[in-house]
Amino acid sequence: MGLILAAQLRGQAKNNAIITAENYLRSILYTPGEIRAWLAGEAFPFARYSSEFGWLLPDAYFRDGVDNSVSQYQYEKDDGPRIRVNYAGKPCRINTYGDSFTQCHQVSDGETWQEVLAAHLQEPVRNFGIGGWSVYQAYLRMLKEEERTPSDVIIFNIYHDDHCRNLDAWRNIRVNKHQRFIEPTLPHLVVNPVNGLFREMPNPCPIEESLMNLCDFDWVYKRFKDDFALSIELAHLNADTTNPKAQYEDLLDLATTHGIKTRADQYPTLEKAADALHDEAAFYSTTRLVEKIEDHVERTGKMLLYILSYSAGKIARIREEDPRWDKAFVDFLKKRKHPVIDMAQEHIRDHAENYKIDFNDYLKQFFVGHYNPRGNFFCAFAAKDALVKLLDPKPMAYSDNPEIMR
Repeated sequence: MGLILAAQLRGQAKNNAIITAENYLRSILYTPGEIRAWLAGEAFPFARYSSEFGWLLPDAYFRDGVDNSVSQYQYEKDDGPRIRVNYAGKPCRINTYGDSFTQCHQVSDGETWQEVLAAHLQEPVRNFGIGGWSVYQAYLRMLKEEERTPSDVIIFNIYHDDHCRNLDAWRNIRVNKHQRFIEPTLPHLVVNPVNGLFREMPNPCPIEESLMNLCDFDWVYKRFKDDFALSIELAHLNADTTNPKAQYEDLLDLATTHGIKTRADQYPTLEKAADALHDEAAFYSTTRLVEKIEDHVERTGKMLLYILSYSAGKIARIREEDPRWDKAFVDFLKKRKHPVIDMAQEHIRDHAENYKIDFNDYLKQFFVGHYNPRGNFFCAFAAKDALVKLLDPKPMAYSDNPEIMR
């Protein structure tokens, strides 16, 4: 029902009918049957409920891989990492955190960039990535797992949409329900870049029974009617209406309320203005998380490596833009003390040095939505040198111990 109503609302917007918070939130409600089926593992098979993080992932097979192949996804017991294949029995000193580009969605267990690194370095690498997660969710899991299964080196992977995901209290506001994936509520951040507000918020539906609130319009409206992400989504949906001035005024009010410096009325379209406001708050939220991540590694004596991941479309955009849309954040990260692997620049450099084909054709070799096996191999070797420098003692593949040589 929700998907049908949401589609109808988008049609109304094209016909110049203003979409309000009330009718939009009504359109995305779940049914009690959908909630029960998800919790029972009978529908929306991509994820399973987690009060702590919003969702985790079950073992699964999906026909989503390269050449229309079936990918196998397996996870260690007790909500552990993706199953380790190479050198799984050896001590592990590398943990990786992030979203689906860390999880390595659309490849099987042994084809992830972690497994490529493990095979090459001759020691295991844990993969705590979860598809669809924000930087904040990955940070929360890092805190938990570094207590349970501590590492010497943390690889923290940030995908280009993860910044905006930090601000999502209910992802379904921004992302339509999918036949594989229900979009539950999440732990999230509330920020104000001007006054320095950085508030960590728990999951609005902290027990399974509370998910039924997502079927209750009164509860949903009271909880989300003033939600930041909802205001951004409504600006997008109402961009083609006959009264854009009123929508700009709403965005200006939104910017003032949330301490955003970007002026909405400086942009040629309502959609671009909304994106600029969203990006400013989102990037600010990640810069504050970076400070917390680095505080953790300093206190615990760990080493840290960042990987910045992007879709093929975003990499192509970055190649053409000057400056790139995320320049301020990338500059912020690269000025800090920990190494950063920028996968967009790695691909741009590789193409310039080694290829004469069209750049978009070049990218097709590596992506099937997410990285295919070749893309994961490329990612692993882009990060390899920086990772080896952080490891002490050096991994077996780079050991200078003469006793191991024959």
